[in-house]
Amino acid sequence: MSASPLLHQPAARPNAVRNFGRFQLLQLLGKSARTMLWLVADPRNDQELVLAMPRQRPADASALERWRQVARKAARIDHPALAHVVEVGEHEQWPYITYDRGNAVTLAECLSSKGMAAQEFVPRAMQALQGLAFAHDAGIAHQDLQPSMVLMCEGHGCRVMGLGVAIAPTELGVSAGTLHGQRQAAERDLLAFGLVMHHALSGQPALDLADVCAVIERLPPLGREMVRLPWGTAHQIPEVLRAIVNRATDRQERQRYRNARTFERALEGWYSNEGEQGGGATAQLMDRIRANGVLPAVPGGAARAARLALMERERTIELAEIVLQDTALTFEMIRLVNSAQVRGAMAVGSGPVLTVRRSIAMMGLDGVRRAALSLRQWPGPLNEEQAIELERVFDRVRRAARIAQWLRPAGYDAEVVFLVAMLQNLGRLIVQYHFPDEAQQIRRLMQPAPAAKQGEPDEPGMSEESASFAVLGTDPETLGAAVARQWGLDESVLHMVRRVAVTSPIRSAETDDEVLRLTGSCANEVVDATGLPAAQQAPALQRVAQRYARVLGLTLRDIQLSAQGIAPGSVEDDAPRASQLGGLH
Repeated sequence: MSASPLLHQPAARPNAVRNFGRFQLLQLLGKSARTMLWLVADPRNDQELVLAMPRQRPADASALERWRQVARKAARIDHPALAHVVEVGEHEQWPYITYDRGNAVTLAECLSSKGMAAQEFVPRAMQALQGLAFAHDAGIAHQDLQPSMVLMCEGHGCRVMGLGVAIAPTELGVSAGTLHGQRQAAERDLLAFGLVMHHALSGQPALDLADVCAVIERLPPLGREMVRLPWGTAHQIPEVLRAIVNRATDRQERQRYRNARTFERALEGWYSNEGEQGGGATAQLMDRIRANGVLPAVPGGAARAARLALMERERTIELAEIVLQDTALTFEMIRLVNSAQVRGAMAVGSGPVLTVRRSIAMMGLDGVRRAALSLRQWPGPLNEEQAIELERVFDRVRRAARIAQWLRPAGYDAEVVFLVAMLQNLGRLIVQYHFPDEAQQIRRLMQPAPAAKQGEPDEPGMSEESASFAVLGTDPETLGAAVARQWGLDESVLHMVRRVAVTSPIRSAETDDEVLRLTGSCANEVVDATGLPAAQQAPALQRVAQRYARVLGLTLRDIQLSAQGIAPGSVEDDAPRASQLGGLH
């Protein structure tokens, strides 16, 4: 029976003995421009250790003392994902740190040209990032992360070696030993770890350079190379994970991870969703919904609840108008009437409820009042700045829903179209309310950057999907679908409220559900186009017209008028008028 590749086998003692001080050098485990790593035998206790040392000897006694201070501070950092330090020492002014690696092997030792499967490596990567985050919080950066510095243990365990070994850039005269310098060093660690992940998942080192330091020197701002995960890998790399790793090594510095915990949370979000581990952004979302509701009542919710209390049962149309002014109340009623308990009491074979009018008929006036009073008051747990952003998203969603009404083909219920267009934004609203800090990161990643040189085009930002993958490990569509599924909406509705990808061609709409989906998608793309810089809006609207004109019977003029807030043929209110809605429900 062969030994596990993750179990270290004692090294054969070489015939020609080489020593470093009292240590017998058994095997070179790795080297870079900054550090060297040896497997050694310690005769004091007949134990095999890993000895890490800088490639450059400190310039003088004071430099050596500064190295000792950093190394001892690093050795005192106690975390399960950081390798246990046995000794901090020196020999002939060459400093070193030794580690007990137990039965583990380095990542470099167990990597092959096929790389590692994502499900096998990512849990270890998450642990390594947790250890790095802990070290960064203590003011210590690694300075030279390499595959040889990562210990792979059995049971998805991982420990990082080499903390504090490399001669810090302050000693090399590269940067000042300031708080800003520490932050830069920590961010460099994350770039280095992204390159380690690139190697581990693809089986090939980035730019075909084994030394991560050499790769970093070729990436901006020092060089002009670009690193992206290849497509033809032995193990399939899922799209979300690909976006996360590619963000870590992005050629635009501003797009890269700045915090190890942010990097780790993105991986954890992907791993939990991919493996259904019961964690990640979806699990966090469900916990936060239980605490803070799906969405808060929009400003003025208390006054609307008071008006509901005074209404008469017969005035359903006016009641629907009031409900539709509050996106959160609209969604709450859709949730209540589509719950398993309510749907179970309905006639067998009845479909999902997608109008407020029918919801009112099923719940009664008392049910509507209870729904209104159950909502969290504005703005829930958000601070003022976050509340302003959520209100902006609410306005954008209502605008898209109104445009969807205007652009709907004849014969389709205006309220159903309105709700479908809103539900296509459920995930975006949820992210802004429940993950406001992450939403801010996503918006930042989506922003283009000014060109480095005059006359060159701006550096493009990420797509919303890629930015969400890189921050949350999932995307708003997936989170919105998880909530809608919890509400009791079936697969046909879940398909209908998922926007058509802007890269997907649109050829036909063979069902009513598909017409509704395309109408909502078209309206949302119109609103997206109006959010672009002025010079890009007209071409973007033309692209929308080219995609949807034939299937929905629209013209470019229809698209342009709706973008200006004008209904083709007439001007509508900001919310649907229940008295003007069709008879379908």
